Amino acid sequence: MLDGKFYDTLSRLQLQMWHKSSLVTSGNRKSVQKGTSSEFSDFREYMPGDDLRRMDWNAYARLDKLYIREYMEEKAAVVSVLVDTSASMDYGAHSKAELAKDLAGAVGFLALNNMDRLILYDMKAMGQGLSVGGGRNGFAKALRWLEKLEFSGEVDMLSAIRKMRSPGPGVTVLISDFLHRSMLEGAPGKAGGKNMPVKLSARYEKLLQYLDYCRQRPVILHTLAEEELRIPLTGTLNLIDSETESRLRLTMDTKVIASYGQALACLTERMKKGCAAGGGAYVLCDAGKDRKELIFQDLRVIYDI
Repeated sequence: MLDGKFYDTLSRLQLQMWHKSSLVTSGNRKSVQKGTSSEFSDFREYMPGDDLRRMDWNAYARLDKLYIREYMEEKAAVVSVLVDTSASMDYGAHSKAELAKDLAGAVGFLALNNMDRLILYDMKAMGQGLSVGGGRNGFAKALRWLEKLEFSGEVDMLSAIRKMRSPGPGVTVLISDFLHRSMLEGAPGKAGGKNMPVKLSARYEKLLQYLDYCRQRPVILHTLAEEELRIPLTGTLNLIDSETESRLRLTMDTKVIASYGQALACLTERMKKGCAAGGGAYVLCDAGKDRKELIFQDLRVIYDI
């Protein structure tokens, strides 16, 4: 996983939030509650028992009424990170599984460094999520949890998301290759065939709608192996699904590879548009790309700097 020097550089960044926080623990996020931070929010009329130090005497001189200054309270937000640990993630010379751990580590560090509460989930075991607070002191615990993740079997993403805890508004980060039967319509076929997987199923939109209902800003980190983005295979091959063990015999010629590229482009574009429509952010993450370039450049859309 990433080294300490990398995280030191990352410490100047902050995750964007969509909704104001509603938690009661202290933090660096603007809350729906009023408080005593340095950022002015609004005026209201004086009520007996109010702190006289917050009285606006200039307003009293102009209006002959007593007004109190209110300020934004700063509270902690919740950042939920869901990692797809299905078998298809354990693929590539530069493994998608390792990329997923690095991305989860980077997001987790950002959350804790900004005094947010971090909740890590294995999509295959949603009832065993790890909740971490306490700032950077809790990051070592998060790293140990990530290092123990095992990638095998299948995952139902929509069902997994519906099992999330609901602590209030925040950010939900999904790290997955989205190569699940429930997320895709059609199955691989001949080039130009009617059953090429050129689009997502309706479950993707349902997933985003559910996050919006839970007042979550969705961040989709779509992880693909270098070999899935730039097909290196040639000739007639027997392709085996790593999760279902179903087989497909396919001749990888120029036409087939071009059709695959078009299908992939349609898939990622729809994912991006759907996420943006819900106020979220989508990033296609290449497992073969340099980690610093990926996290500090490609992921800039999810940061406040």
